[in-house]
Amino acid sequence: MKSGAVVIHESVKDPYAELWFAEPAGFTALPLDALLPEPGTGVAESLRAAVAPLLESAGSEIVRQDFIAQVASGQQLLAALREFGTVHCSVGLHRDDIGGRPRPLLSLFSITWHATAAAPRAVIAARAVTASLGHSRIEYVDLPSGPATLSETTVGATSGSGLPQLPLLQVHAHLPHPDCKRMAVLTLGTTALARRGEYRAILRQVAETVRFADPLAVEA
Repeated sequence: MKSGAVVIHESVKDPYAELWFAEPAGFTALPLDALLPEPGTGVAESLRAAVAPLLESAGSEIVRQDFIAQVASGQQLLAALREFGTVHCSVGLHRDDIGGRPRPLLSLFSITWHATAAAPRAVIAARAVTASLGHSRIEYVDLPSGPATLSETTVGATSGSGLPQLPLLQVHAHLPHPDCKRMAVLTLGTTALARRGEYRAILRQVAETVRFADPLAVEA
C-alpha cells in the first residue's frame, strides 16, 4: 500500500473523544449518528432528504421497496453493532491485483469498547484472548498506546440468517485503556481469507496509531 497525504478528520477536535487513530487509504467511515437518527429529529429529516432522490429515481415500486428494505437491513446491523459498544465503522475497498484478473476486496473495520475487570493493562490484554475460545495466531505486542494483543478468529454465518455462507476472517487488536477498566477492540473483517497476512498488517498499522490522549494537544 503506497503512502499518501494524511487527512485529519474534524472529529480529532471532538471534546468528548476517548481514542484517536488513523486509517490507511481505502477506508470510508460510516456516519453512525446520521444513519441511525432518532425519529423526529433534524438528523432524521436530513437522512430522509438525502434518500428521497434515490427513491424517486427507482424504476418501479418493487425496486423502491427493495431499496427501502436494504437500507432498513443495514440500519439493523449497524444498530446491533452500536448496542454492543461499537463507536466507529469503516468500509474498506482495495484492489486485489495478484494472481490474474484484478478484483475488489471488501472489508469492515470497527472499534468497540468492552468493559473489563480492573487489572494491570498487560493482564487485561492477555486475558482478552484467553477468556474465550476460537482465537488463533495470538501475538503479544507493545504499542505506543501500551500493551496489546493481536489475534484472529474465523466465523461463519448461521443458517437462515440471510447472509452469504462464506467464512469470515476477523483480525482483532485488543488495547486496554489506561484506566484499566475497559478495552478498545479493533476488528477488521473480510471474506478474503487468502489475504490474511495483508489484512493483519493493515490492522496492526492502524493499532500502532492509536492514542488515548489527544496527540495534537501532546505535540503542542
